[in-house]
Amino acid sequence: MADIQAFRDAVTDWASGGSGEAAGELAGQLGVRTAVLLEGLSDLAAVEALAAAHGRDLADEGVCAVSMGGAMNVGRYTQLLGPPGLGLRLTGLCDEREQPYYDRALTRVGAPHEGFFVCVRDLEDELIRALGTAKVEEIVREEGDLRAWQTFLHQPAQHGRPRHLQLRRFLGTKKGRKIRYGRLLVEALGPGEVPAPLDDLLASL
Repeated sequence: MADIQAFRDAVTDWASGGSGEAAGELAGQLGVRTAVLLEGLSDLAAVEALAAAHGRDLADEGVCAVSMGGAMNVGRYTQLLGPPGLGLRLTGLCDEREQPYYDRALTRVGAPHEGFFVCVRDLEDELIRALGTAKVEEIVREEGDLRAWQTFLHQPAQHGRPRHLQLRRFLGTKKGRKIRYGRLLVEALGPGEVPAPLDDLLASL
């Protein structure tokens, strides 16, 4: 039986120049009505973790969160999944500096802008500020990354930088780390700590 990951894979193949036939068939089989457009896999991990923490099964609700592999791909994905393509409702997260690209892409396909929620720098920065640097460092220790973190802090480029910026950079220094911490940081959030863009996104679904 088809699952939501099969639909994601079909969309990725379509965006890379393949046929959209499989994506269209799977959207119908799975009852997909809404596509959540996300820049990368760490954002996807965070959104799925938050949904799970709230007892939500997005796939059962006809919602599919999709990693676009970079914000510059938003034009392609809005074409494929929005009104010109599968006709899904579009929503998602974007970073403030990239918001103009999203606005142009949504205008081009005739999709509403209201469903997109803006992170000031990026989602990792929002999560670090929400939790506080001490809590994030505690998670780093619990995950067995303390030695790597200490080594990172001794790099000349990190001397004198604010702690939250050091942590944000650290999360992106090893393949897979950003994705893993996207989930872990969300799972560590307490009541009232969910960053507004992420909280508003989930509430809109």
